[in-house]
Amino acid sequence: MPPLANHYDYLIIGAGSAGCVLADRLSRSGKHSVLLIEAGPADASPLIRMPKGFGKLLHDPRHVWRFEADTQPGGANTPATWHRGKTLGGSSSVNGMVYTRGDPSDYDAWEDLGLAGWNWASMGRAFKAIEDHELGEAETRGVGGPLHVSPSREPNATCDAFIAAGAAMGLPVKTDLNDPSGQDGVGYAMRTIKNGARFSAAEAFLKPARRRSNLTVITDTQIDRLLFEDNRVNGAACRGPGGPFEVRCGREVILSAGALNTPRILQLSGVGPAEALKAAGVQPRLGREAVGQHMREHRVLFMQFRLKDARLSQNRQFSGLRLAGAVLQYAFLKRGVMAQAAYQAGAFLRSRPGLTRPDVQLLMGPFSLSLKDAGAEGPIPEALPGLQCITLPLRPTSEGDVAIRAPDPDAPMTIRPNYLSTDEDRISAVAGVRFVRAMAAKAPLAELIVDETVPGAEMATDDDILTAYRLFGSPGYHAVGTCRMGPGDEAITDSRLRVRGVGGLRIVDCSVMPTIPSGNTNGPVMALAWRAADLILEDAA
Repeated sequence: MPPLANHYDYLIIGAGSAGCVLADRLSRSGKHSVLLIEAGPADASPLIRMPKGFGKLLHDPRHVWRFEADTQPGGANTPATWHRGKTLGGSSSVNGMVYTRGDPSDYDAWEDLGLAGWNWASMGRAFKAIEDHELGEAETRGVGGPLHVSPSREPNATCDAFIAAGAAMGLPVKTDLNDPSGQDGVGYAMRTIKNGARFSAAEAFLKPARRRSNLTVITDTQIDRLLFEDNRVNGAACRGPGGPFEVRCGREVILSAGALNTPRILQLSGVGPAEALKAAGVQPRLGREAVGQHMREHRVLFMQFRLKDARLSQNRQFSGLRLAGAVLQYAFLKRGVMAQAAYQAGAFLRSRPGLTRPDVQLLMGPFSLSLKDAGAEGPIPEALPGLQCITLPLRPTSEGDVAIRAPDPDAPMTIRPNYLSTDEDRISAVAGVRFVRAMAAKAPLAELIVDETVPGAEMATDDDILTAYRLFGSPGYHAVGTCRMGPGDEAITDSRLRVRGVGGLRIVDCSVMPTIPSGNTNGPVMALAWRAADLILEDAA
């Protein structure tokens, strides 16, 4: 661990997607001293840089937080492990690398809630500022920013057939699925990959910033609780390889630990629902009922289809001599299956008439996994050829919660997802499955497929499909809202992301999002952090 100063201007807790952006922006001028603390190790594993390495990383507790979610009354949810990145770059170092922005209306809706400055005009500028887009500059894309964004390379026949089937279903084919003129469409996915290697937030924002003398980064250090002086946060109690220690800051502590760990740290520090804190053995310092509440998360269903021709699927590339060849191809050329994101193609669609924007997202890859007989290490590629398509309701209205159980920082949390608990979510969930099945029956995709293997065509009724979401579903790892911002006293932060009722504390991560953006959240949280840095620097001026 590097030597620490007696105090810093800014203490950033969590070196994930948001924390890396903040560390870069707040240290750029050289006027402010910044300390960034990460619970996990440095991002030195070669599996982080190799895009397909994330499959192994997700089962490595050194690089990933593994939180167990609860079942819900009535069997509405199955137990599931929620993975979160625990290394420099956070989840951007272990995710599937799909880059989406969300729909402009997502952010205009935030301003309509009373959150001035969080509309699409502001967030659109932030997206363009962070991007270095391989497709080039346009009204809808940025170039010259820190984050490299690229289209899927090495198109293949299975993805081409998927896109053509989407077009046959009436979806416009798009070169850039992030075109804000209208989210409806099908095409190849955008990715955070550069020259065949993962381009995480740590690579994009933190690596260049670490040359600055006013930025200190420490890893393998957990935060047990925040430290207070009267009603102001001025530091944190930490545990590193050498034991416990404290750090202090003069301006602000910024929580960027994510939608699960940020409310956990607040609750361990006595900030949260008063009665629940007492029940967990924590003395309340500031009663805030909404800490850990209002969580929204995507529920994903894995659908799989057997393919007629092994050459149409990547499955055999993941075992035996072909796997060795794929690894060598990646090592020398940074090409091939190991250089690809989790999914190569995707779509946004409206599941039924009368909607003003898409309510379902699809992502597709030319591989299939052993979902029905997964072992302790999770599903592995099937021996027979297949493709996988995931479907999810884009903007779930169902809300869950997270809460500590004990004052011990290492004790498990309670996570109640409460997926698909609203009619709106269930309608979109069922409709997404029916749309995928209709696509699979359309040429040219139908000509490649033998049959549906997961969940299987026998699961045909609405109730069957909802059961399939429980049996073969997963969290999307996109949770938001557990410390949401808003205009009223009930909201945890104001529109400048300052925690109400206490000084010197802000939250900058997915937990402040009042609703979930329409798609994967890694891009939106980096844009949110870029916008947040503007606010922090304005307040420091």
